[in-house]
Amino acid sequence: MSETYRICTLPGDGIGPEIIAEGKRVLAAVGERHGVTFSCEDHLIGGSAIDARGTALPDETLEAARAADAVLLASVGGPKWDTTDPAAPRPEQGLLAIRKELGLYTNLRPVQIFAALADASTLRPEVVDGVDMMIVRELTGGLYFGRRERLYDEEGAGPGGASGQRAYDTLEYREYEVDRIARQAFEAARKRRGKVSSVDKANVLETSRMWRELVHRIHDEDYPDVELEDVLVDNAAMQLINRPADFDVVVTENMFGDILSDEAAQITGSLGMLASASLGDGVALYEPSHGSAPDIAGKGIANPLAQILSVEMMLRYSFDMGEAADDVRRAVTAVLDEGWRTADIADESTPADRVLGTRAMGDQVVAHL
Repeated sequence: MSETYRICTLPGDGIGPEIIAEGKRVLAAVGERHGVTFSCEDHLIGGSAIDARGTALPDETLEAARAADAVLLASVGGPKWDTTDPAAPRPEQGLLAIRKELGLYTNLRPVQIFAALADASTLRPEVVDGVDMMIVRELTGGLYFGRRERLYDEEGAGPGGASGQRAYDTLEYREYEVDRIARQAFEAARKRRGKVSSVDKANVLETSRMWRELVHRIHDEDYPDVELEDVLVDNAAMQLINRPADFDVVVTENMFGDILSDEAAQITGSLGMLASASLGDGVALYEPSHGSAPDIAGKGIANPLAQILSVEMMLRYSFDMGEAADDVRRAVTAVLDEGWRTADIADESTPADRVLGTRAMGDQVVAHL
């Protein structure tokens, strides 16, 4: 009897339903090839959940995620739900909440260059040659989960007729949060090239000073075989463009990681090629690094490869199916090497008959599997 894995699939918003459909097709092909059954069940999250349930993360979605063996997410958000009203639900709240509720404190975002797409990068080929880094982002602490408030004080009105409105957000980290993310980074480095770049703002922030002290203590006590360097976040932003191939594992706190991982994604030339994994001590969540792209939703032209590569990460990290994960990676590489492109990764040299829509690109990957 074949192994059966239950997957909570979250199509979300925008192009989400289109690209997750291709992820499911790849899972089915992998299952047939390796004698495994993947049982996928769709649930609401983000804007679609707000419309249907009035909340970005319905209780039934969270229950299904907790009961699954893994969660596969597409994308959330869109201008339809944009608001500055702090009391109004926003799609992103669903993503933040499910990460928090599942205890997903580690985000892994690999940044690699596919040889066939090297020219798509905005950086020179010699700069991006050999880029292969893993960004390890702390996911459940920091500014995004700290106390925040907006206050109105008429007596505190400022110059020029400004009201007394003020706001604050709290950046807070606890020792155990830094400890566990640092260990994830050092363990990842041991399996890669043995170098960790710890990014902080220790020349200004007290949380960063604590972060740096703890990372060094863990390194000295338990991981002296791994090379460790400290990089201030502003310098890191510059060096990711100047010398991206020098980075191996980059570990940082939540907001810095959010910003730097998107910057690093641009090195590859397209967010449509990058997947991510959110891990904790239980059920893990896998998703593309890009957004919901509402401007092309429903047109059938979205790039599904980041969603497919998130399936690769799920096979590798949740199901320990390394051979199957390698199959998916090889299939995507072969499709690109043959010149097949979606519109976002095509250029003027791409023949028109090699530019594919979402479904057709999925067809190519499945055929190679």
